[in-house]
Amino acid sequence: MRATLHPGAFAITAASPFAVGAKPLDPAKFRDPLLTAKGEARASVTLGGLTTLWFNTGTLCNLACRGCYIESSPTNDALVYLTLADLTLYLDEIARDGLPVREIGFTGGEPFMNRDFPAMIALVQQRGFDVLVLTNAMRPLRRFEAEVGKLSRERLTFRISLDHFSAAIHDAERGDGSFAIALDGIRWLAGQGFAIAIAGRHLAGESEAAATAGYAALFAGQGLPCPPLVLFPEMDASADVPEITTACWGILDVSPASIMCASSRMVVRRRGADRPAVLACTLLAYDPQFELGTTLAEASRPVALNHPHCARFCVLGGASCSG
Repeated sequence: MRATLHPGAFAITAASPFAVGAKPLDPAKFRDPLLTAKGEARASVTLGGLTTLWFNTGTLCNLACRGCYIESSPTNDALVYLTLADLTLYLDEIARDGLPVREIGFTGGEPFMNRDFPAMIALVQQRGFDVLVLTNAMRPLRRFEAEVGKLSRERLTFRISLDHFSAAIHDAERGDGSFAIALDGIRWLAGQGFAIAIAGRHLAGESEAAATAGYAALFAGQGLPCPPLVLFPEMDASADVPEITTACWGILDVSPASIMCASSRMVVRRRGADRPAVLACTLLAYDPQFELGTTLAEASRPVALNHPHCARFCVLGGASCSG
């Protein structure tokens, strides 16, 4: 089925090759923040120390990808553009309270849709943080070539979304022709001397070794060394997944300190809101139970793992959005 999108967006023409092979989610699960459907104590995660702070610059994007967990598109501005003043507010709180933040991450939508974004990167660099930018490296980035070219190369990484090493599979998710444009953006960033990384996804039936080899061959063909690669698990909230109980930490041999919400938070501005809000993590932008306050101090409370993404992506998938 061909999707109809705004001009400049990309038509998705093929069925998605990424899918979670599971039955539908049991509707009794993930309803009570304290107890699972079986009445067992639900696991929660305490903020051990805020080391990564994410800023969602807005949900508008030049693409409308089939499986986008935050539903970014050329029309979705549920999370409106953050401003330089919004960013400064939280950087000042970090400095005032002596918080242990080392890394500032930027995500969207596509961050380069926000006209303030190059100035945001520059400000964070001036404040001395590591900077991680999640981007599709397409036209929104390229319109800021002059501004991006002036940024320091130190402690700045662009992580580009390249769902697969084959154009057909990537384009099935992101739209016809998007793979070639993203590759061109990657070549431009590499040619400018920026550190880059690649965010891919697990394809059903494909081993991590095969995926890694595929990306290495792709970049060898581009005359580039293969960048660091992160392969993320899928996040289908409608597919069944076990709930995480307090007993699971020992059963799975997983430490709660390794979970993303033990060390990170995300700042967003909702459409119509008077000021930004701080969320538990990058993955759960629309669920009100994961909105923790308007300041980093308010957002330091524990987080109940009361969502399928908490189980599939973080605990069972062992994934994190941080660098």
